[in-house]
Amino acid sequence: MNNLPITIAWTGASGLAYGVRLVEVLLRAAVPVDLVRSAAVDQTAIAELGSPLADVLAGLQCAAAEAGVALREFGLTEFSAPVASGSAPSRGMVVCPCTMSTLARIATGTGDTLLHRAADVCLKDRRPLILVPRETPLATHHLENMTRLSRNGAVILPAMPGFYHRPAKVGDLVDFIVQRIADQLGVAIELTDRWGDQG
Repeated sequence: MNNLPITIAWTGASGLAYGVRLVEVLLRAAVPVDLVRSAAVDQTAIAELGSPLADVLAGLQCAAAEAGVALREFGLTEFSAPVASGSAPSRGMVVCPCTMSTLARIATGTGDTLLHRAADVCLKDRRPLILVPRETPLATHHLENMTRLSRNGAVILPAMPGFYHRPAKVGDLVDFIVQRIADQLGVAIELTDRWGDQG
């Protein structure tokens, strides 16, 4: 089971740091990652991380090489990718960060990209599908789409970090959410204090 890949999707929502850190943590835990991203991520990387996306990906490929696991990247129209079919084994998928439009397309089954198809595969095959929306405030139709997905088996895990671990920097807040995602996936990592560990 541990050698099966996890599909990670990045969309153009704010919060790319969550998605990048998630991939890094999974790779360092020796979990193979299949990565799909929307075109808007190129802009988000510059705006939020201060680095070109190519540099971000190069750093992650180095982490994969050091851990001895694969980081495979697939384009949005690459429907021959393994993630497009339920016949390819997988540990599930995380969309992090997830735009409301991506969430809506997955909720209604009307997607037309590899990202949408991979999520649909997880829903139909009852594999873990975790969506990490980063939006506020939420409109009624956003909430209705989340409810629909939750009823269909997806986990809605908003990027709402806690503060009881006494974060000292932004990275501590990012790690709080990444830890919760890893817990949902059953990946054993310890990035932050748990409730009750504060002493």
